Amino acid sequence: MWQVWIILAGIFVIFEMIIPTDFLVFWLGIGALVAAVTSIFVDNITVQIGVFVVSSILLVFLTKPFVKKFMKNSANISTNAYSAIGKTGIVISDIDPITGKGQIKVENEVWSAKTNNQERIQKDTLIKVDSIDGVKAVVSVIESK
Repeated sequence: MWQVWIILAGIFVIFEMIIPTDFLVFWLGIGALVAAVTSIFVDNITVQIGVFVVSSILLVFLTKPFVKKFMKNSANISTNAYSAIGKTGIVISDIDPITGKGQIKVENEVWSAKTNNQERIQKDTLIKVDSIDGVKAVVSVIESK
């Protein structure tokens, strides 16, 4: 029966390589290896399955925080509003802190805009998006035309 557990472990490891699941399926493969070792000493299939299930669950829950600590999640891609931060654009409607009006255009998107320092920015001024505050882009002047 140990051969079946070894084959099952190999399938789990190959599946983990093909479809990365943050080591979830990998731990099932290790659990199958533990069950393979158990099957050498115990012929009862119920005990072997129990060892597989318990060892897999323990490995998943005990090692998940450890694995997450060392895995770099560099796939943080800015989407929606936060993708505009750091980009440059142009003022298409005067930004006036008194009336709270003003618009900018960044990569073919029109945004309502304001400034942190309460300055008035004229139309056709180049700006940089510093942050997003609610639905408004907080901008600063790069260069005036």
